[in-house]
Amino acid sequence: MSTAIKDNRAPGFAKNPDKRIELKREGKRIAVTVGGIVVADSTDAITMVETGGYQPVHYFPAAHIRPGALTRTEKSTHCPYKGHATYWTIEAGSKRLDDAAWSYETPYVEMTEIAGRVAFYGDKVDGIKVG
Repeated sequence: MSTAIKDNRAPGFAKNPDKRIELKREGKRIAVTVGGIVVADSTDAITMVETGGYQPVHYFPAAHIRPGALTRTEKSTHCPYKGHATYWTIEAGSKRLDDAAWSYETPYVEMTEIAGRVAFYGDKVDGIKVG
């Protein structure tokens, strides 16, 4: 393993070895709607299941997001397991939802599968339909 990759390991797992984050490719169609418009639609989403009482989260390939639906905001956060997150405003139909989507553009090495993918807050969008 190169030094650069080793140095990009998630510090959270070292401090909390019982923490589990599972990434699954279910192969099911998953769609996100806002303002009656489908803003993300994919059979290649990755579902993240994380211990600690979190709901499953679906990470969509950027190419499967409706063009023009997302605008990057200035908000950013840090997760000791995933890395630095950037946030996106969703505009669809007559709705504008600030910081309603996020992505990890360069996550820690343990989470490289979600790099550049976009996830949506289920309680902000109109719906996330699986299957």
